[in-house]
Amino acid sequence: MRSLFISFFAAAMLFPAALRAESWTLDRAVATALERHPDARVARARVDAAQAMVDQAQSAWRPQVSLSGRYTDTNSPMMAFGSILNQRAFNFGLDFNRPGNIDNLNATGTVAYNLYAGGRATAGRNAAKAGTEAADLDLRAAHHRLAAEVVRAALNLRKAREAVVAVAGGVRAYEAAVAVARARSEAGQLLRADFLSLEVQLAQTRESLSSARHGAALASRAFHFVLGLDATETTVELLDEDPALARLSAPDTRDFSPRPELLGLAARVRAAEAMVEAARGARRPNVNAFASYQYDHGWQTARHGDCWLAGVSVDVNVFDGGQTHAKVRQSSAELTQVKEMLRKATLGIGLEVEQARLAHADAIERLAVSARAVEQAAESAALSRARFEKEALLTADLIGVESRHLEARLRRTFAAADERLALVELRRALGLTPLPQP
Repeated sequence: MRSLFISFFAAAMLFPAALRAESWTLDRAVATALERHPDARVARARVDAAQAMVDQAQSAWRPQVSLSGRYTDTNSPMMAFGSILNQRAFNFGLDFNRPGNIDNLNATGTVAYNLYAGGRATAGRNAAKAGTEAADLDLRAAHHRLAAEVVRAALNLRKAREAVVAVAGGVRAYEAAVAVARARSEAGQLLRADFLSLEVQLAQTRESLSSARHGAALASRAFHFVLGLDATETTVELLDEDPALARLSAPDTRDFSPRPELLGLAARVRAAEAMVEAARGARRPNVNAFASYQYDHGWQTARHGDCWLAGVSVDVNVFDGGQTHAKVRQSSAELTQVKEMLRKATLGIGLEVEQARLAHADAIERLAVSARAVEQAAESAALSRARFEKEALLTADLIGVESRHLEARLRRTFAAADERLALVELRRALGLTPLPQP
């Protein structure tokens, strides 16, 4: 019954009737966020871009084929003489100084293959593969962050709505107390000042209720944002007993080596090492094999001819003004930067894990304390109301008791949500899936 009351009250107070209510589990919310949130889509696009870099690097092991064609008409002696020879139209009666207008249609096909590039092709492929691995790990890290954000948004929404219910309960309690005080005041059994004090407290609690409702509306918008949805599409219904939260368990390890951010930086170190090797490869010879076929046709000479060419070329960079040396220094410096980034991340994540562990331990302790406080505050409030009705308790004391009861209920609600959230953050800090799979 309490679950039905919370759902009905939240829907009636927070959302227009025209919106369609939709029930969300954390598993479904996380799946939606991983599909629709911009961060997840950006991370997937980066994976696609990294895979494209691998395909580009693989092209070094494939032959390069090109086709070209052109038509020319000239009276330049040198160009005309070359076209005549290619068309097999030479004769000794030609005037080499004035060959006349000679046209030529040329079609050429070329095949080239790199035999050795000083290790640059292999290094480039290794760097691209390491980059793809890093992008995959970035995607996993983005998924972990989004899953944790979904849980945080859902728990914040739950806390906000529980706060609305708790404050509404406080309003009802003060309304009952004001009704009793009004009757006693009219009978001359209660001072007018005490009656007004209760009415002031009731007004303040109603103001707090209005703030709580606005906070719940904002929490609902934040939940939609994390899922990558338009906040006007649906209202949000959350299960009181979500199975995903019930599956959460404290990890029995402090090893954070599976953290995808660390694995991604380690992959970037390997990519940077490969780039150093690629820069050094510019000092080594570059060997290429090539072959081409050429066809020429002229309408002025009414002749045509074809020819082919094949060979091997070797290029050695003897001196380039220090460009290769500078590139090696640059790539080595970038490698040093990535290594230090990895070391810094390792230290920072170690601290993050310890903070998350202590936060979870604190949340467990606060939850136990707040649970006992709610029991004591509820019993004290019930006794105080009975005493007030029998004129055995002052108004100021009743206000204090009701306020402490309300605060205890809110602390208990917040402590329960904070404990689950602290556990999610601890799992994420250790590189584990924030929500265990069903």
